Amino acid sequence: MSTGLIALLDDVVGLAKVAAASLDDAAAQAGRAGIKAAGVVVDDAAVAPRYVVGFTAERELPIVGKIALGSLKNKLIILLPAALILSLLAPWAIAPLLMLGGAFLCYEGAEKVYESVWPHADHHGSDGEDPGQGQSARQFEDEKVRGAIATDLILSAEIMAITLSTVAEETSSFWAQATILAVVGIGITVLVYGAVALIVKADDVGLSLAQNDRPASSLLGLRGGVTGEATGADRALRPVTKGIGGGLVYGMPIFLKALALVGTAAMLWVGGGIIIHGLEGYGLPGIGHAIHGAAASVGHALPVGGAMVEWLVGAAASGVFGLALGAVLIPLVHKVALPVVAKVRG
Repeated sequence: MSTGLIALLDDVVGLAKVAAASLDDAAAQAGRAGIKAAGVVVDDAAVAPRYVVGFTAERELPIVGKIALGSLKNKLIILLPAALILSLLAPWAIAPLLMLGGAFLCYEGAEKVYESVWPHADHHGSDGEDPGQGQSARQFEDEKVRGAIATDLILSAEIMAITLSTVAEETSSFWAQATILAVVGIGITVLVYGAVALIVKADDVGLSLAQNDRPASSLLGLRGGVTGEATGADRALRPVTKGIGGGLVYGMPIFLKALALVGTAAMLWVGGGIIIHGLEGYGLPGIGHAIHGAAASVGHALPVGGAMVEWLVGAAASGVFGLALGAVLIPLVHKVALPVVAKVRG
């Protein structure tokens, strides 16, 4: 009896180890897939804050919450089943769809660069505008949220496609793929919209800190709040909190511009890299080999930090390729694709 019990416990321990190893492997694969989707994630975080421009401070977090919920529905209800069906029925279509998404990233990145150099009317006018005549504040908010969720669907589709391509290379298990896609989808949504919530409220927090003459008393909940007589601790802490508050108020616009630049660069790098890798899969390795060779030569020539420099050179070269491809796609989209879509829509 005792021998059988020990054997049973040994089997249970073995199964637990296998399950733990499977979870660790799934977590590692999810992490790798999330890193590959980093360019889209950064751009998502850079784009999302503009959807709360023009609303009162009380409505900012509820709007971010609505968009985050819509993003989860996009990933888990629409895109995850579609990705799994695609993996089961047409795995050969993953690579071309991923390259199509990469081309879209290149186009979007190049379009942003073009807009920053030569601003044109198509990109102005809608963000932050007041509700139109006959449109209530609620209708205006709902319209903004719908637009944000529609944009998120495109970015989420690219994230899930990148994740699926990574997962498909490492495991053929249906449930492992489903788990990793769900983990990446939920994790990236929490990461992006948690960051967006912090970004959109940072200036309000900064203003509150800059205007508070009794920071220590407010923090400790002492009587008088921000209006009573300042204590010694208040006077000692006040320069620090006011400095932080002023930095947040004046620094957030600069941070948002920098984040937008990083998002654009990341889109071009990821999009260009996807296309280059896809071409290698279809027997056209020339561009990829040339970039790898140039990056390796620069990295090996440096005594310190060679690996980092090699990665930076490769990423920069992929970004330049993505920018060139996007520049070619801009006139095709504006002169061919958009007119065709407009005619189809009537």
